[in-house]
Amino acid sequence: MTNTTPEPSAAAPLLDLQALVVAVRRRRRLWYSMALLGLLAGTALAVLKPPSPTAVTKVLVAHAEDQPNDTGTLIRTDVQVLQTTQIADKALKSLKSPEKPEDFMQEYRGTGLTNNLLQITVTGDTDAQAVARAKALADAFVADHVQRMKDTAKAEAQALLDQRDRMRVELAQVNKEIGNQSADTDPKASATLESLFARRAELDSRISDFDERAAEARTGTPAVVAGTQIVDAPRALPQSLPKAVVTDAVVGLVLGLFLGLAVAAVGTVVADRPVLRRDIAANLGASVIAELPRRNGRPWQRRRTRLTRERLTATLARTTRGSAEPVSLLELGCVRATGAIALDLARSMAAEGPVTVVDGLPGAQLARHRQKPGDPTVVGGERAATLPPQERRIGVGSVAPGTAWTDLQYLGAQTVLVVRAGHGSAAWLHTVARQLADQRIPVIGVVLIDPDPRDRTDGTLWDGLQTALRGRSERPARQVGTGQRRSERQPVWAARGPENDQEVR
Repeated sequence: MTNTTPEPSAAAPLLDLQALVVAVRRRRRLWYSMALLGLLAGTALAVLKPPSPTAVTKVLVAHAEDQPNDTGTLIRTDVQVLQTTQIADKALKSLKSPEKPEDFMQEYRGTGLTNNLLQITVTGDTDAQAVARAKALADAFVADHVQRMKDTAKAEAQALLDQRDRMRVELAQVNKEIGNQSADTDPKASATLESLFARRAELDSRISDFDERAAEARTGTPAVVAGTQIVDAPRALPQSLPKAVVTDAVVGLVLGLFLGLAVAAVGTVVADRPVLRRDIAANLGASVIAELPRRNGRPWQRRRTRLTRERLTATLARTTRGSAEPVSLLELGCVRATGAIALDLARSMAAEGPVTVVDGLPGAQLARHRQKPGDPTVVGGERAATLPPQERRIGVGSVAPGTAWTDLQYLGAQTVLVVRAGHGSAAWLHTVARQLADQRIPVIGVVLIDPDPRDRTDGTLWDGLQTALRGRSERPARQVGTGQRRSERQPVWAARGPENDQEVR
């Protein structure tokens, strides 16, 4: 039989989203607990630290530079002016409060609702204090804004008047020169006199323009002063403890859930613990032959679990009957389930002859349990060599960290791995496969404990049987009941595949 070289598999993705989602879903206890903790923390915060009494007021702010296309720059400037120590100090002085302006600034905020509407929100020890603070802040801001607008208009008007006065001085000088030229009868002075009259007319026009502009600057200030006012009197906002509790609880729930999902995702990526059938089969180099839940589950699921266990027991019994060498069950993260599978297998084979379970589990849990009538004999691993050769043996051991690998060959010449999904890392699964290969112990299948119910991946390796048989052919098999070894002939199909057409012919 000719073995063909398998096609190279596609490159594995940097991050397997399906495996990530499944692993995060399996860690739902973590993010459920984080969400519950956030819910309780938010509720406790709302009860132990209720919101402070709050007052709100609205101020209409007029600007001399208002433009229809303003993007809110002026109102944002007003918000920042409100958050200054000057405004806070004026408000505290009107309240006759000894509080520092820096501390008071932390207890109020301004919000620009529109280009000309400013909302002031203030907290206090009581509703009355919050309302008084809001009124003092609004009055201080309005007074400061009006004073700044007045100062700006006054400065602008004074600058125009100063320019007008300079024009008047120059006009007086021109008039004087015109008077001097009029007394002179020289015909050559007529051109100079004409230019002086033109200059006087220009100065008169500019002086009149400066007077009008200064008047307009002074006239614009009353409109700004009248337009800046409190349009919504300060009032206390109603406080509801149940509403605050619900709000804080929901916020805590969302934050806790998000944090829990983030921690679960990061932990999954860092730990690299395979949970899908295809990943576990690929890392161990053996196919998944059965799946069992970790617990019996709900009443309507117990019948299905029982049928699955019966099919698994029948499959393992057929494998054990057809083998001339003992079979072992090696667990990884599921000691109790492995012991139960071994006892079920021994009971199903007891009718064909005596069966002994060799307990190589840590702590000899099977050997110490109380046997019921009809249960198979369970002995410790140290008594495995004293068993009669005609008696069938089922070894039970562990491949968890700390395993004595050289002792596994005394439990069985071939093995079935019983692995809990998500328990071992990918690196450790590789270690298990490598150590079993070094001990010439082929893995004839994997029983997956606690699989993901939504896992639809394929856990079958199409060359898994060849791998197992190749391991069996390379291993010098020990004859049952003797200390001698017999060599098995390596099948032709287990050799390397053809490398060219000549070898195929």
